[in-house]
Amino acid sequence: MYTPLVSRLNDLLLTDDRKQRLRIMRSLMAANVFIACCFLQVYAWWVGYMDLEDVKRLCGVIVVNIVVWYVVLRSGVNQRFDDPAMTLPQILSALTIIVGAYSVTGPVHGSTMMLLALVLVFGIFNMKQKGAIIAGGYTVALMGLAILIKVRTDPVNYPFKLEIAHFVLTAAIVPTISGLAAQLSSLRAKLQDQKDELANALVRIQILATRDELTGLVNRRHMMEVLTQHRKRLERSGHHRFCLALLDIDHFKRINDTHGHAVGDEVLRNFSKVVQSALRDTDVLARWGGEEFLVLLNDTSPELANVGLERARMLLAEATLSTTVPELKPTFSAGLTAYSTNEPLDVCIERADRALYKAKDSGRNRTVIRMGLTPDGSPPLNHPTAPSALQE
Repeated sequence: MYTPLVSRLNDLLLTDDRKQRLRIMRSLMAANVFIACCFLQVYAWWVGYMDLEDVKRLCGVIVVNIVVWYVVLRSGVNQRFDDPAMTLPQILSALTIIVGAYSVTGPVHGSTMMLLALVLVFGIFNMKQKGAIIAGGYTVALMGLAILIKVRTDPVNYPFKLEIAHFVLTAAIVPTISGLAAQLSSLRAKLQDQKDELANALVRIQILATRDELTGLVNRRHMMEVLTQHRKRLERSGHHRFCLALLDIDHFKRINDTHGHAVGDEVLRNFSKVVQSALRDTDVLARWGGEEFLVLLNDTSPELANVGLERARMLLAEATLSTTVPELKPTFSAGLTAYSTNEPLDVCIERADRALYKAKDSGRNRTVIRMGLTPDGSPPLNHPTAPSALQE
């Protein structure tokens, strides 16, 4: 009961969003600096260095500051900004409060100076370069103004010679920390750029490894992986079936020789789009090589698979495959076969390839269906010949 209760309480107070929870926890850790300021003020009041009303006012400001930033982060309002952590605004508010504490803590005011550096350190890993410069400049300017005012209004507790030393230390230490923060910010930006470049390179490599660069289709290597997966699925289920069709654009060499390779590439791209549009979402079209394409037709028989190929043939007859030579109306020949259980994939592909050559020898622009063996290894039964297709 304890662990689930604590988990629910954490989700309630810190949200279940990992990034938001981290931002809230960092803000609450920084609140320790404010709490230290409160204790310092109470001590100063206890030893007679501060007025109780000043303690109440400054501690009230600190509590309000902590609550406001908690509400901003817990409500998710911060996510509307470019920097969801709101590092710079939080640091500036903290620095303002610390300088305020410096101005009212009397003889013990010097102890607040180390808190300035601590606050800047909190943002050293998150602030951007511009933010680090702003925070450093703001700290030196505000501290200088506070020292100037207190030297004139309370020279007893803020003697001029001592405050000059305090200002020199502030002007030396704060810019140094800000400079380090700026360098770290620049380094983080470079590392992030390198990380993004690496991620983009990996995506490109993945695409090159699985996709044909010209047509965007699955390439030969990846198609073999897809076929292997389908074969394993068939072996596991026993009732999953698929067909393979090997397509070849008729007289494609003549297109290249007559109109050039740019037109040939255009024909290949548009041919793949038209054929893809004629297939089902579950079918896979791959560029097999040159002007050859391999089609995986899922959960279907050769006769029904041929319906999709004929649909592609009709769409091609109506499509413009080259804007440069719009009168080009390339056709394709196809060899179609069904995968037989337990046979090697290369045997099935070879059978589709033989059917393709039969289609070309028979006059092109047609589909030849070549049947494989039945699961028991016996020849297949005769099937009625599909319209517009030859069957062996």
